[in-house]
Amino acid sequence: MNKASTTTTVTSSPDPSLVGQSVTFTAVVAPVAPGAGTPTGTVTFVIGGSGGGTLTGTLSGGTASVSTSSLGAGTHSVTATYNGDASFNTSTGTDTQTVGPALTTTTVTSSPDPSVVGQPVTFTATVAPVPPAGGTPTGTVTFVITGGGGGTLTGTLSGGTASVTTSSLGAGTHAVTATYSGDANFLTSSGADTQTVNQASTTTTVTSFPDPSVVGQSVTLTAFVGAVAPGGGVPTGTVTFVATDGVTTVNLTGTLDGSGVAAVSTNGLVTAGTYLITATYGGDANYTGSSDTDTQTVGQASTTTSVTSSPDPSVVGQPVTFTATVSPVAPGTGTPTGTVTFVISGGPTLTGTLSGGTASVTTSALGTGSHTVTATYGGDANFTGSSGTDTQTVNQASTTTSVTSSPDPSVVGEPVTFTATVAPVAPGAGTPTGTVTFVITGGPTLTGTLSGGTASVTTSALGAGSHTVTATYSGDANFTGSSGTDTQTVVQALTTTSVTSSPDPSVVGQTVSFTATVAPVAPGA
Repeated sequence: MNKASTTTTVTSSPDPSLVGQSVTFTAVVAPVAPGAGTPTGTVTFVIGGSGGGTLTGTLSGGTASVSTSSLGAGTHSVTATYNGDASFNTSTGTDTQTVGPALTTTTVTSSPDPSVVGQPVTFTATVAPVPPAGGTPTGTVTFVITGGGGGTLTGTLSGGTASVTTSSLGAGTHAVTATYSGDANFLTSSGADTQTVNQASTTTTVTSFPDPSVVGQSVTLTAFVGAVAPGGGVPTGTVTFVATDGVTTVNLTGTLDGSGVAAVSTNGLVTAGTYLITATYGGDANYTGSSDTDTQTVGQASTTTSVTSSPDPSVVGQPVTFTATVSPVAPGTGTPTGTVTFVISGGPTLTGTLSGGTASVTTSALGTGSHTVTATYGGDANFTGSSGTDTQTVNQASTTTSVTSSPDPSVVGEPVTFTATVAPVAPGAGTPTGTVTFVITGGPTLTGTLSGGTASVTTSALGAGSHTVTATYSGDANFTGSSGTDTQTVVQALTTTSVTSSPDPSVVGQTVSFTATVAPVAPGA
């Protein structure tokens, strides 16, 4: 007996289907007349296209079914081959299955939410097929983030999720749209979310250099402003610096650089003491403000004192001005105040008050010679004391000598007083001392001692005529010698003559003596 022939027909359901949807392929095997009966055995299903393959089903009541959800989008050919049995021959049948791309949904989440500026935020998109479709979409998701620091980022799906991370978001509310680009089997879709980013807290650290410093020295104040974790990034804006010791207050403002550092310099710390330094960061759109304090020790600045004199050299009696200049020693700056004491060897001790860093005193009490002057600055609250020296040369002052006589004219025998006046020549001053020698032509040479600048001598030994008198001052330690001349006229003195006789009366023949007496008339003598 021969085997009966068969026919195989194949159908699919549902048709069309979507990617990932389960599709059942059913083969019906029937005998060809005049054959009869129910074939048994297996049917092999060969499915073409993406996701296809070979499946085997066992006949039961003449039908065999297999199911698959692995078919990709497209048209798939299916060939069902009945493998025959002892009574029935093999046969085949074909069909087509249409599979369309699956719809998808995209959801997006962010973590952490809310965050702070500079904190890393991860955005995660989950792409899923819409039932009855199934499977796992592949491809990329584009994340578009609005707002400051936002932008466009792309993530690749793995297991249906794609994630991107950014730490560049500024403070505010950011809308994020995640768009799935689709692939051969899954259609595109998108989802949206919002991310809240708050200002990041900051810390401010302030330092000063050099510390300690001295009065007037340039000091640099530096503020370091950083974000407090989990915040990140670099704050911007300005930092206000206030330095005060209760006497002096300095206010400065610095701008943060790209590293979050603001630095300012000042030489305005002009009083010695301990300064409280306060640095206050004002914050910006993304970062809150903060502040910090430090202390700065400012010590007295050292000084130098230099002293000059003018005029130098001078002469006795001439006013001489001594000027002391008190200056701070670098790096100190400013203007010292207080007093300077001038000690002059062979002269007085004087005190001057500084004004604009200089103090001056004047004296005309210096004698001839070289005088050392030491100027000592006593210091003040902000500057230490110092001293300096100089020398002043004082020369003898020139003099003039003038001579007068009284009475002039005189008469022979009359006392005549000659007076010499010795005076210093400007700019010299003072009162010369010593002696004056009077040389009188036709008369004696006399010497007088100066008192109060004058010397006088008197003589009555001058004969009639004109007499030249030269008065010569010999000088002293402080004054040079000089001389002067005058003339003295001496005229004859008037006389009186008286006559007497003796004896009177006499007698005839008696010898009689007559006596004439001639005498000068005063003041003649």
